[in-house]
Amino acid sequence: MVEGRGPRRRDPARKTLILSAAAELISRNGYHVVGMADIGTAAGIVGSGIYRHFPSKGAILAALLDQVMAKLGSGASDIVEAAVDDRAAVTALVRHHVQVAIEDRRILQVYHREARNLPEEDLRKLRRSQRHYIEEWVAVVAPLRSDLPDAEVRVLVHAAIGSIQSILFHNSGLPEDRLGALLRGAAHSCLGVDAVADTARPRRPEFVEDVEEGA
Repeated sequence: MVEGRGPRRRDPARKTLILSAAAELISRNGYHVVGMADIGTAAGIVGSGIYRHFPSKGAILAALLDQVMAKLGSGASDIVEAAVDDRAAVTALVRHHVQVAIEDRRILQVYHREARNLPEEDLRKLRRSQRHYIEEWVAVVAPLRSDLPDAEVRVLVHAAIGSIQSILFHNSGLPEDRLGALLRGAAHSCLGVDAVADTARPRRPEFVEDVEEGA
């Protein structure tokens, strides 16, 4: 070992490149067709270098899906905590999910097609995160739809999220701002809950940038 040189550190930027390359390749070609070497080449990592960041293709898939689920889940928790009331929370939840669906479309495509290929423990973890995310929605939609029993509220929440994610496998060609507006309208229609006016925002100023229309 060369004197004065510490242990090699993993470059976090390379890990991000690997995940981005994996999302692109797997969404286009399928999990079983894409190999570790393919991902490494697409990420610009030569030879076995990819294994310094991920021990297997399953680990890459788990990290990829955990990344997008964490983005949705942490965003939902922040929204519900910060919202001035339930309607403001629903409005922000819809906006946030639309934003993620547009920005992370490739990862969500992989999520829907390939989650079953996760190692068993990772799949259980993902399902727990999914359930928690749904509960965040149900908690703020239910008081606004007190005319419905819990089971029906849950159907509407799943329908709203499904309407947003309908774009994952359909390229509309629409500008993002118009696409976002249509998806938000569809989701609110599914819930039977009107969006708040633009002046009604969550209390914490730092979150406004995340939910602004067109963000």
